[in-house]
Amino acid sequence: MSIKTATINGVATIEIARPEKKNAITGAMYRQMAEALDAAKADAAVRAVLITGQPGIFTSGNDIEDFMQRPPGESPAFVFMRALMGCDKPVVAAVTGAAIGIGATMLLHCDFVYVSDEARLAMPFVSLGLVPEFASSLIVPQLMGNARAAEKLLLGDPFTGADAVECGIANAVLPASEVVNYARRIAERFNALPPGAVRDSKTLMRRARQKLALETIAVEGEVFGARLCSPEAQEAFSAFFQKRKPDFSKF
Repeated sequence: MSIKTATINGVATIEIARPEKKNAITGAMYRQMAEALDAAKADAAVRAVLITGQPGIFTSGNDIEDFMQRPPGESPAFVFMRALMGCDKPVVAAVTGAAIGIGATMLLHCDFVYVSDEARLAMPFVSLGLVPEFASSLIVPQLMGNARAAEKLLLGDPFTGADAVECGIANAVLPASEVVNYARRIAERFNALPPGAVRDSKTLMRRARQKLALETIAVEGEVFGARLCSPEAQEAFSAFFQKRKPDFSKF
């Protein structure tokens, strides 16, 4: 199984477990994670959700081969992100290493994010001839200002766990060996808190931004879909499969 799930002491854990592929996420994995989030939301025994990866890797993002084989317009990632954004229970992320593409984007929609001192995050959409996804074009500038957001979204510059804390994406940076256990302890704290008050408070905290985020996702999705068919994206993906540097000089 590439996605492992378990509920222990009130915490539903979703573990991305495909280290041989750097935890690259397939359509089937997105659907598994969405189902796990929906199940956690419906289970009264679950007080919080923990999302984690493997030592040294959270996720490298989409499995590109799987991504390119999907029919146009079919995006299991949307199903997963809708489930993540719709989860009314606290979601805690333990980032044990690299978080690339949607690996970084999903963190914007978690309530608590703890990263290792070995973590490297990146949102390299432009380098693939694409555009930011899942409201990152809205949330990243809100969190860190336009100047630093341009570094992350236009240049695709990678950044460290400490940078993620400074920018407001993460709560704390910890030694790699401590991240998961620390994040789990945070999640378990909700066992001692009134669940209804927690859910209502989370809903209120996100209410104003949620509507705008959903509108932004719809616009991003239209542009993203168009960009997938662009000559620039075709060159970027061809270069990826051919293991060469893309050449955008002709565009």
